[in-house]
Amino acid sequence: MFTGIIEEIGTIINLSLNKITIQANIVLSDMVLGDSIAVNGVCLTVTEKTNSSFSAQISPETRTKTTLSELHIQQKVNLERAMPINGRFGGHIVLGHVDSVGTVNRIVEQGQFSFWYFKVSQSICKYIVPKGSIAIDGISLTVVDIIDDIFSVAIIPSTRNNTNLQFLNVGDKVNLETDIIGKYIERLLIPYNPQTKISETFLKEHGFL
Repeated sequence: MFTGIIEEIGTIINLSLNKITIQANIVLSDMVLGDSIAVNGVCLTVTEKTNSSFSAQISPETRTKTTLSELHIQQKVNLERAMPINGRFGGHIVLGHVDSVGTVNRIVEQGQFSFWYFKVSQSICKYIVPKGSIAIDGISLTVVDIIDDIFSVAIIPSTRNNTNLQFLNVGDKVNLETDIIGKYIERLLIPYNPQTKISETFLKEHGFL
């Protein structure tokens, strides 16, 4: 589990179809093989380590569902080690399991601060709520508002300067993970059966219609 508090920005120094090598510093301090690490919000397993870098394998599923397939050499990525059981919980519960890929839709500068707007898949809009949490490339952020398939977040200078947001522009893609709590609530309230549709009666009885 992660918290969405980025520890450092790493640099990709080698990349193949199913393996990524990243130059880093802070996250290497206590890293051992088999550790979980979030790379732009994607939970990966450390398979190799040197004094200045680490490597992880990328499965076909991960390549398909995240932006990792579009990374390139020298690109900057957000890094966070898994949270220790006695660690400080500074962000929110982030699993490193990407729900969807979103796109930077608009950036509005307001002095040192900025409002960022992201276009997302309709399938995850129901999990995004104003003042709720969302992980964008692994960064724990608070949703300002959502209208149709566009949601916004407010970015403070510290967040922008210490994450890959400083390198992003309109049109760039990002990994999105919505708050796991909402998904668990939905799963508990609405019986899941892939063979049948949820009845209108059930939805009305539970206040969804």
